[in-house]
Amino acid sequence: MSRRHVIAAGAVALACAFVAVGFVGVASYARNYWLYRGFPPPRDPAYVTQPGTQEHIQVPSTAIGGRAQDVYVYLPPGYADNPTRRYPVLYLLHGFPGRPLAFLLTVRMGVVEDELVARNKAQPVILVMPFGSTGTFTDKEWANGVGQGEGWATFVARDVVRAIDSQYRTIATRSGRAIAGLSEGGYGALNIAFQHPNEFGVVESWSGYETAAKIRSIFGEDVRQLDANSPLLTLPKVARALRRQQTFIWFYTGHGDGDVRENRTFAGDLRRRHVPHLFFEPSGGHNWALWRAEAEAAYLAAARRLGGA
Repeated sequence: MSRRHVIAAGAVALACAFVAVGFVGVASYARNYWLYRGFPPPRDPAYVTQPGTQEHIQVPSTAIGGRAQDVYVYLPPGYADNPTRRYPVLYLLHGFPGRPLAFLLTVRMGVVEDELVARNKAQPVILVMPFGSTGTFTDKEWANGVGQGEGWATFVARDVVRAIDSQYRTIATRSGRAIAGLSEGGYGALNIAFQHPNEFGVVESWSGYETAAKIRSIFGEDVRQLDANSPLLTLPKVARALRRQQTFIWFYTGHGDGDVRENRTFAGDLRRRHVPHLFFEPSGGHNWALWRAEAEAAYLAAARRLGGA
C-alpha cells in the first residue's frame, strides 16, 4: 500500500471514529435529557445524612387484564430504623408521554423529601409512583376505558393502594393517603379521587385539566363516558361527600398554561360548593421547570394535612 493510500485509509478511519464518538455523544445527551430534562441529576445537599431509599415492585391487576405493572416506591428517611412506625402515602401519577421515575429524576421529589425531613419541616411520607400505561407513548388517561382490561383508575385506587398497604407500614385510611399528578396525571388524580371519594384525603393537580379528552380508543363513542370522567361535570355529584369528609383539593396551573381558564372555572365551582381547596397561578407555562419549582410546596401541602403516626 502506498503512503498516499495509507494516509487516505487513516483519514477515513479517523472520520469514522469521530462519527462514532459523535453518535455516542448525541445518544448520551439524549438519554440524559430524557432522564433529567436539562436539569442536573438530583443530589441531596451535604446536610442530609439519612436519605430515603427507592424500591421497585410489580402489582398484578385484573382491572388491566392481569398485567403485572411497574410501581416505584420511595421510602422516607428513617423508615428501616423505625419498625413500628406507620407512614402516610402520597401517590404520584405521571403525565403523557411519561414515566414514573420522572418524579424522582426530574421533579426531584425524593431530594425534596430528604431535605424537608432533615430540616424537621415536614413529616416523612411514602411516595408511590405507578406506571399508568402499556408503553411510554401509549395514552390511557389514568381512566377506566371502554375496552376490556382497560381499568386504569381501578388499578390505582384499588390494586395499587391494596398492594402498598399490604407490603409497607402505611396509615391505611383515607386520612393517610394523598393522590397527586402532573399534567395528565393531575387530571387522573382528580378523576380517580372523585370516583373513589373514600380513598384519598388530599388531592393535588399540577397543571392538570378537568374535562376528559375526546379519545375514542379510551372513552368510546358515548358522550356519557366523557361526562362521567370529567371532574368539572362530576363535581356536583360528589361535592357533598367531599365536604363531609373534608377532602382537601390543592391545585395550580401556570399563568401561561392553555388550561388556566378551565382551572379557574373549576376553582370557582369548588368555592361555590364549599369544597375545601387552594388554587393558585404561578408564573410559567406547562413545563418541567414549573413542576420542579413547585415540588416543595406540593409535598408540604400533602404532608401537613395527612394523618401522622
